[in-house]
Amino acid sequence: MRDVIEASSVAEARPRIGNPRDICVADVHLPDGSGLTLLSETRAAGWPNGLALSAADDIGAVRNALAEVTAAFAAGSGPVAVDAERASGYRYGQRAYLVQLRRAGAGTALIDPVACPDLSGLGAAIADAEWVLHAATQDLPCLREIGMVPTLLFDTELAGRLAGFPRVGLGAMVENVLGFVLEKGHSAVDWSTRPLPEPWLRYAALDVELLVDLRDALEKELDRQGKLEWARQEFHAIASAPPPEPRKDPWRRTSGMHKVRRRRQLAVVRELWQARDRIAQRRDVSPGKVLGDAAIVEAALALPANAHALAALNGFGRVNRRQLEQWQLSVDRARALSESQLPQPGQPVTGPPPPRAWADKDPAAAARLTAARAAVTALAERLGMPQENLITPDTVRRVCWEPPAVVDAESVGAALAGHGARPWQVEQVTPVLVAALGQETA
Repeated sequence: MRDVIEASSVAEARPRIGNPRDICVADVHLPDGSGLTLLSETRAAGWPNGLALSAADDIGAVRNALAEVTAAFAAGSGPVAVDAERASGYRYGQRAYLVQLRRAGAGTALIDPVACPDLSGLGAAIADAEWVLHAATQDLPCLREIGMVPTLLFDTELAGRLAGFPRVGLGAMVENVLGFVLEKGHSAVDWSTRPLPEPWLRYAALDVELLVDLRDALEKELDRQGKLEWARQEFHAIASAPPPEPRKDPWRRTSGMHKVRRRRQLAVVRELWQARDRIAQRRDVSPGKVLGDAAIVEAALALPANAHALAALNGFGRVNRRQLEQWQLSVDRARALSESQLPQPGQPVTGPPPPRAWADKDPAAAARLTAARAAVTALAERLGMPQENLITPDTVRRVCWEPPAVVDAESVGAALAGHGARPWQVEQVTPVLVAALGQETA
């Protein structure tokens, strides 16, 4: 049986905190005060964990609760563990549906960004602190949408890669580094569900429970390996990177596109993809729940002349008549386009051609790439990290395709830096690339 103490107010709870339990869960907005005050008192009394929630549905109460959380985290000390949960596969886009934070002196807070869509005040309150995230590039876009942008961060997933850990998921890292096993049973649930079930909230709180401890352990390991400054440069690059540009022609990423060869077929993919995206955005559902990629490709290959023919294709058989006619209108629009309006096969290439074409286009460049890849792979193995974290494959390809006129440490280092390599990468990779590129003239 679970040993649970219940109280409906700060006054009722205070006499009971002298006997610590595993965790104190407190509503931020209690009748006689703030649950955050209670969490501070339980921590002082030896309670190891605290979690702040707000069950209020009144907008004024929600704002007051957020203000109290903001003040508590501003007054806290040390790094701030930050995580976000999205509803990938369920909702349109990648917005955050839950934000979790933990900081010494403030405890743990779970915030609903649907009810609190502007967290810029909270972001500003902790802007000077180091934010600890796991796989930061996955969460930063959705955090930016709600006004939370770090100036200093520590990415425990990237730290694990640089330190040479073979498995860098949060659960694996916590288990291997700290010896704790995290519950991961709710990682793929629909976080847009309201109200969120208590087991999901508990799971979400655990995601930030040990992040700062993991950060501290990884910092020591990186320092031991002489890689701490490398990691700091990587973290700075992530924190200072501008938001990514919108992807051009996102319809070209439809799964199965390799089967689509003719321009008219490409136009069908584009029309169906765009129609699906408009519907998914309007309904706020994942595009795949509206129409699967396989069905789009099937229609593009078949070029059906009418809704009856479309209904015979895989993925359209269970669609109602009205929806079927909508999809057929998209196909008809593609069929009616003039040749000049049809999309070109493939996207404009801004960098080197695919490596498989190098042997025919430029055999010397192909030889340089082979030597460079082997050298970089060997160096990555010696340093104990994945090759792509040592230097991006795209950077290696670009330098090999258009090497400096004079191959030496200065010119190769400048070329690497020009393609975005960090100083530590330039220092490590330049010698092996000079040797590889120099083989051509040796």
